[in-house]
Parts: sequence; structure tokens; C-alpha cells
Amino acid sequence: MVLTPPGDPRIAGPSIAGPSNGGPGNGGPSEHGTGKTQLAAALARALWETRTVDLLVWVTAISRDAIVTAYAQALTDVEMAEQDEDPEADASQFLAWLAETSRPWLVVLDELADPADLAGLWPQGAAGRVLITTRRRDATLRGPDRRIVPVGPFTLREALAYLTARLHDDPGQRTEALDLAKDLSCHPLALAQAAALLTDTGASCREYRLWSADRRRYLASAASGDLPSALEVTWSLSIERANQLPPAGLAEPALVLTALLDPSGIPGAALLSYAACSYITGHDATTADQAEVRDAVNNLHRLGLLTINPTSAARTAAAHAIVKALVLKSLTPDELDLAVHAAADALLESWPQRDAERPLLAQALRDSTAILNQAGSGLLWSPQGHGVLIRAGQSLDAARLRGASIAYWQDMSAASARQLGPGHAQTLLFRDHLAGAEGKAGQSGAAIGMQERTLADRERALGPSHPETLTSYGELAHAYQKVGRLDDAIALFERTLSDREWVLGADSPDTITARGHLAQAYQQAGRLKEAIPLYERILADRERAQDRDHPDTLTARGQLAQAYQHAGLVNEAIPLYERILAERERAQGRDHPDTLTARGHLAYAYRTAGRLKNAIPQYEKTLAGRERVLGAAHPDTMTARSNLANAYYAARRVKDALPQYARTLADRERAQGRDHPDTLTARGNLASVYHAAGRLTDALPLYQQTLADSERVLGRDHPLTQTMRENLAALGQE
Repeated sequence: MVLTPPGDPRIAGPSIAGPSNGGPGNGGPSEHGTGKTQLAAALARALWETRTVDLLVWVTAISRDAIVTAYAQALTDVEMAEQDEDPEADASQFLAWLAETSRPWLVVLDELADPADLAGLWPQGAAGRVLITTRRRDATLRGPDRRIVPVGPFTLREALAYLTARLHDDPGQRTEALDLAKDLSCHPLALAQAAALLTDTGASCREYRLWSADRRRYLASAASGDLPSALEVTWSLSIERANQLPPAGLAEPALVLTALLDPSGIPGAALLSYAACSYITGHDATTADQAEVRDAVNNLHRLGLLTINPTSAARTAAAHAIVKALVLKSLTPDELDLAVHAAADALLESWPQRDAERPLLAQALRDSTAILNQAGSGLLWSPQGHGVLIRAGQSLDAARLRGASIAYWQDMSAASARQLGPGHAQTLLFRDHLAGAEGKAGQSGAAIGMQERTLADRERALGPSHPETLTSYGELAHAYQKVGRLDDAIALFERTLSDREWVLGADSPDTITARGHLAQAYQQAGRLKEAIPLYERILADRERAQDRDHPDTLTARGQLAQAYQHAGLVNEAIPLYERILAERERAQGRDHPDTLTARGHLAYAYRTAGRLKNAIPQYEKTLAGRERVLGAAHPDTMTARSNLANAYYAARRVKDALPQYARTLADRERAQGRDHPDTLTARGNLASVYHAAGRLTDALPLYQQTLADSERVLGRDHPLTQTMRENLAALGQE
């Protein structure tokens, strides 16, 4: 997308082969109705090839989240930074960069669906230009330094020039070209389809006019006398020809499937999925059928009925919105139902497991899902909501598009209530997703309210002991726990555990998990006397049901050890930590992150028990392992070094502690900056050790610097600021 020109508006993606230059489907504004996208692509390509711009961003602006996703990806593509967990923030950062950079840039926002989607997302900057294609004429698009250029049908002269250029190889084909242009009302898309058919068959414009007249009469008769438009005629002739080309009969269902999805482009993987191929071929597809479908799709390109973008895996194939409307108009209700479900299955099959790794592909799939749901007019809700509707929402969740995610789940919850009923299991499932999205967006009050209502509905519809009701109890309890309503959380966790024991049995995996949730809530509430017996029971259950080095068993042992330690029972905790370390070393190796963490826990337990001679070797091994695996500058390595330094100091090995404190400070300054809170703490620690060692001339400037920086960064009342102030005062009295 960035640093390369936009894909050529022909068709031929990584999975669908097609011509890379020229060809019947190429050649002018005609491919996109009135030519907005084609003209934008031509301008962008000209600016790129003449090096007038050296940064080009092409955005399919079908929705706000599509724009945000494209900007966030652009942030990474220009090698500014890795994407973080907030695409909106990434988009803002990219726009800020555009505003400041001196590199000449062009941002193309193609097929802008709603100008309101650009609120806060208009690219600005002295070095750049913005080009928008849209069917909208909203007043918000007007403004200073903006030029609006209407793009309409060809003039008669332009139409004749277009046909002449397309039929340049055989002048005889151009006989009655002017009359054909008039017949087709000079409409670019109709001219493109006619020219593609003429090129494919070698017929003349005169012959095409005869075909067209016959087809118009036939369509008028079929439509009870209504005169068909020029586009209806050209489309009908073109799809007939495409269907005749080998593999015969596959072009039309391939076009139907494409027309149901996003006209801005759909992934090639969706068209070549087994679900799509099965629909197109009419039988359970095999790998061999994919080759035939690929040929059928390229026949559609050949006849100008769709386009292929050879550079985009996300938006490989596209049928123009006008073609889409004509195709859908030709379908019977039963045909539409079959095609809609096949398209939904194809989208679901081609969805990547990890959306974050392919954000533009995931966005294209979400866009197609929205278009399909609209085109299907409720068909995706029979007999219940299709799985692709849930997958699209999960994709928004994974993309961390919080606002879009909440809006989507709200829409799906309302639609499910209308289509299936407010108490239907799937309606309640959509509401669960809505509550989850609200919770992730920090709207804990709204999320809890939704979960409480959903739980009440499940209790009425399914009963208090139904597995789905019990799951709702647990989810609401977690929500209470997250916002600190521990008494409410514990009451629900207790009820969930009791009901699971009664329904599933005391040793069921779900029951053991519920017991763990209750134990954690007890521990968080400081009720360790109640938590520890549960942790002991869980460990016994895990050891009985699973291997001793099973991850769940090791986790249970670690939870019990930590509970012992928090309760001051460090002597009971240490044997557990020792066993965990031994088992992790045996099962995962000495350098596995879990093993290094287990060693650190054991070292801390030894130190808590006053066994510094045992603690220090474990701290040393932990630091060595962190350096070996993660490198010296990794945050976990710096923490391990600081822990070792503290252990040396506690053991009165000041000469050993000082180099570790000094190295920790140097590493944190280099990796985190001089003003990072961890760096300030490291500087204060080094000053304190100098002070304790009697090196007052070394301690004084560090105390002064840390105090000044801490006041500036953390504030006068921060604990570190107060400690530095007290230490500096004590030093002055010595």
C-alpha cells in the first residue's frame, strides 16, 4: 500500500492469474462506471512514476475502521514504529507524521462511503496532497484549497475515441462505432463491456448493435415491456459470452458470488475457497476445481465484468456496483438464499486465524461481511445468525477497534433480537460479546449492566443450573472482580462452584476451574485462610488427574506456593517452589521463560525466609539466563540485575552490589531514558548504596539529581521524591 503505486485496476491476484499489462479489461475510466477510481489510479501512477511524490498511500475508504486500519498499517510500512494496541492512536500518529514530514506524499481515499468517517482523519501537511473519490456530494467535502471535479459519462467524442483506441488492431471492427456509442448513451462501463466482447469475438460494432437490439427486445419481453437500460443489455451479452468460454457454465455463479461482496474488492482466497468452488461448480469441490474457478474468474475479467488487482491479496477481485445491482436483480429468492450462504461460508473459510498479522485482509473480509449481510436482507439469520457474523465481530475485537466493535455488537444484538427473539441463545451470545467489548473499552459500568441483564435472561430461559447460565455467573463474577467489587464477585464464584459441583461433579475440569476462580478472588480480598484450602484441593485434583509436569499442575502448584508466601508461610512455600523449578527444568529446559521465572520466584522465597546464601546463587543464575536468552537491555534482564544487586546489598556484599546497581542504572538510561520512573528508582538506589558505603561525594550528586528529576517528573509528593529528600537531608547532617 505504501511506497508503491496502487494496484492496477485489472484483475490477477496472487491466487488468480491474469494479464499484467493491457488486456481486454483494461484501458480507461470505463471499468469503474464513470471512472473515478481509474482516474485516481492514473493520476497517482503518473505522480509516482515522475517522482513528484515519493510516498503514496492508497486507502479503500468504505468505512471509518477501514480508514483507521489503513493508516495504522501505513505507520508500520513507512518504518516509523511498530503498531501498538490502539489503531486509532496509530492512525493519529501517522497523520501527525504526514503533517510534519518534508517528503512529498499523496493519500488517495478511494470510494469514500461517508464523509463523516473522515472526522479527525483528514490528512494534512504542506508536503502532501489528498485525492478522494466518492459518489457523495456532502457540504463537508467542500472547503478552502479543495477542488471538486465531477466525473460523468463520456461525451460522444470521448466515447468514439475510446472505442477507436480499444479496436485499433482491426479498423473493420469500428464500423458504426459512433452509432454504438449513441446506443450505449456513452456510458463508460457499458462501452467497456461492449469493447471487451468485440475484442474477444472479433465482431464489428455493427454486429454488436444487432446483438444488442435483439437482446433488448428479448429483455423487454421478459420484463413485460419495460425497456432495459444499455448496461442491462451489455451485461446480459457479456455474461452469456463468459459463460460459453471453457470451463463452460462457471462464469455466472462466480460473478454472482463476487457481486454479493464488497465492490471495492474481495480476497482471492475467498473466491478460491472450497465453499466458493463448491457453489460455483455445483458439487463438492476438490483442488482440481480451483483451477477451473480461476479460469472462470479470468473469463469474467476478459469480458470486462470484473477486475483483478494483481498486487492485493486483500482486494483481489471486484465487480462494479452497477454490475452487482444487475446480478442481484436477476436472481430468484431461492437462488439468492443459496448464494448468500455460500458467500458467507467462503468468507468464514478464508478468514485468517490471527487477524493482527494480516490487518488489511481482515478489514476486507469485515467489509465484505457487512455488504453481504446487507445484500442478503436477513438471509444470514436463517435458521440462526451465520458464523461469519460472529467472526466479523471477533475480528474487530482482535483489531482493537473499540468503538467499531461496540457499535457492531450492538447492531448484531438488536438484529438477533428482531430476527430470533430477545431470549434466543444466540441473541444472548451477541450480548455477551457486546459486554466483552464494552469492558475492553473501559466501559465497565455498561459491561456489567449488560452482563447482569443477560444473566437474568438466561436464568429465566434456561434455568439457574444450565451450563450457559453457569458460564454467565462466572463472567459476571470476573467483571465484578475487575472493578474491585470483591464481595459481589465472591458470592457469584461461590454459587458457580456449588452449582458446578452439583451438576458436573466435584472432579470435573470445569468444576476445578471454578474452584480456582474462587480461590483467586478470596486471595485478592485478603481472605487467605479460605483461599489456601481451595488451592490445596486444586493441586491435589490436578496431580490426580494429570501428570506432575502438566502445565495445569505446575500452575496450580505455583498458585499454592504464592498463597503460602503471601500468608507468611514461606517455609511451606519453598518446597513447592523448589519442586516447580526442578520440574520446569526437566520438562522445558533451563532457559525457558517459565523456568527462569520459577527460579526468580524461588530466589525471592529464599530471601524472604532470610536464606540469602540460598537466594543469591538463584538470583545469579536467573540473571545469567535472562542475559543469555533476552539480552542485557531487555526489561526482564534489568529487573533480574536489580534483584541480584538488592540481594548482594542485603547480604552486606556492598562491593558486589555496587557494580550491579551502576550497570542497572546505565542500562535503564540507555533503554528507557533518563526520566523514566524505573531509571529514577535505579539512580536513587545507586545513591543510597554509595551513601551506605560511605562514598558521600559519589552519593551527593546522585541524590540531588534524582530529587530534582523526581520532583519534575513524578511530583513533590511522590514516595520516591520524599525518600530522596529525606536521604539528602540525612546526608547533610553527616
